[in-house]
Amino acid sequence: MSHFPQRRRIARVLAFSAASVITIGALTSCAAEAADSGSDAGSDLSGQVIFADYGGPTNESRQVSFFESFYEETGVEVISDAIVEATMFEMFEGGEGDYDLIQASPDYVLTYGDNLLSLPSDVTVNDMMPEEVQDKAVGGFVFAVAQAWLTETYPDGGPQDWVDFFDTETFPGKRAWPGSPWSFDSSFEIALLADGVAPEDLYPLDLERATAKLDTIRDDLVFYESYAETQTLLTSGTAAIAVSVNGQFTSLINQGVDVTVQWNQAFPSPAFFVVPAKAPNPENAWALANWMADPDNQAVFVERTGYGPATSDVLDLLSDDLLANLPTTAEHLEIAVVRDEEYIAENYSTLLDTYTAWLGQ
Repeated sequence: MSHFPQRRRIARVLAFSAASVITIGALTSCAAEAADSGSDAGSDLSGQVIFADYGGPTNESRQVSFFESFYEETGVEVISDAIVEATMFEMFEGGEGDYDLIQASPDYVLTYGDNLLSLPSDVTVNDMMPEEVQDKAVGGFVFAVAQAWLTETYPDGGPQDWVDFFDTETFPGKRAWPGSPWSFDSSFEIALLADGVAPEDLYPLDLERATAKLDTIRDDLVFYESYAETQTLLTSGTAAIAVSVNGQFTSLINQGVDVTVQWNQAFPSPAFFVVPAKAPNPENAWALANWMADPDNQAVFVERTGYGPATSDVLDLLSDDLLANLPTTAEHLEIAVVRDEEYIAENYSTLLDTYTAWLGQ
């Protein structure tokens, strides 16, 4: 299967996440207008909307940034539910379920798009999401999978890349590592980079080589089931380094913890929410979608989480210091490794089965 060369894949990320440190010129005001229309429609809404994500500090930030004010405006209660994979995939495959909005990534849309609703004409498009998913993407953001540590752990400087991450002699200590089959994220890519594969040669992934490399530090890994656990693993000293989404590290920084995030060879990735075809409350879901696209609301979320925004109007509302620390800055994207979402979508079952088998060894 053909795949995007590294330069083209970086260009795709630049296209949807933008160079945040560059001054953006005149931007569209559709987000604000659509949010206004969503507010007007709110008076006709009632009931609830079930919002399925991965919980933790990111969900707490959504409560403050979106959900509380949405309830005040519309009277619709947003009920957060931790994603149960069985329910999620049942709905992705066209079946029944309780979820109205489900956190997703591009590979899910590419695989299950026929069973997801497209945005109505009066719902704001997330213009910083990849073009191929913009008609499905709701409430998006851009995160990065990276490694980080408490600065005091390595006062002379920590790992500079994934080769260093695997060097447990130079950088001693346990590594917090994803232990849920569905959270394999960039695990194979990390292992291959550590084994000397160049970023532009990652795909198609050599899974046998990747798992063999992971085996070399298996005894040094501490497996976690949820991203939020990485904060406890770091602050308790159980793990010296953690691999996780950058929002977990931002949460610690916001709590006053001195954390160093290594952006070199981080994996930026868009995430967003989709409305499954058999969502029980689609009208409420679309109203919430507009509320989450409002630039003022989204700016609060970005400030709290350190994730890149989904709509370009938000950039005008952020401080230079905050812009410089997002995963979507030009500086960070220049040294990033971008996953081939097309390849991942086409090979998802194989990747999941391989990682599940490796975890079970």
